[in-house]
Amino acid sequence: MISADEIREHMEVLAQDGAHVGTVDHMDGESRIKLTRNASSDGQHHYIPLDWVDHAPWRQDKQRTVTLGRGGPFPYRQP
Repeated sequence: MISADEIREHMEVLAQDGAHVGTVDHMDGESRIKLTRNASSDGQHHYIPLDWVDHAPWRQDKQRTVTLGRGGPFPYRQP
């Protein structure tokens, strides 16, 4: 499992199939990732539980991504 200190601003968040889910705004506490609202179709911030993250690999272009391995539906929004 990945830890909260491995998540950084502007990391791209991808579904297991490689589809773009969003972009990290910042960690909201120790257990939720807050996504930027400008990448959201409804203009709202969305949240993803950290335990949905499978891994955070480096891509060939040296940008780190967050890949989700469980959970859904995407994106999760705090009520």
